[in-house]
Amino acid sequence: MSFLRFTVPGRAAPGGSKRGFAFRRANGKLGVQLVDDNAKAKPWKVTVAACALAARTSPALLDGPIKLKLTFILARPKGHHGARGLKPSAPKYPTTRPDVLKLARAVEDALTGIVWRDDAQIVSEHLFKEFGEPERVEVEIQELD
Repeated sequence: MSFLRFTVPGRAAPGGSKRGFAFRRANGKLGVQLVDDNAKAKPWKVTVAACALAARTSPALLDGPIKLKLTFILARPKGHHGARGLKPSAPKYPTTRPDVLKLARAVEDALTGIVWRDDAQIVSEHLFKEFGEPERVEVEIQELD
């Protein structure tokens, strides 16, 4: 059973929706290319992939069922702070956009072909958004028996 844990520094970018474009292949058949709708997602995915590559201990891709835990640490907006520190009215958890599923989608896409063969292998996923500093995502991957 494999286990991998690493942290990706920076502000997480959501995976966003996908847009499809038709194109003609060299053999004359039509194909569809999917493109991420969020332009900021590409550099974030590159950062996620680089951190995963640095943390990997085996060159082989995970091939079995996977349990994934992602904790997104987001900075509090300035409006949550007053002259005496954190305002009592400040929420405990971030409940604004982006939603945690879109944040997770970007990480899952970035790790496909880097850590696992296909994100369909994820059979258990635990997602969290919380406030903290510095902004980052903490990733835990466990291959199940």
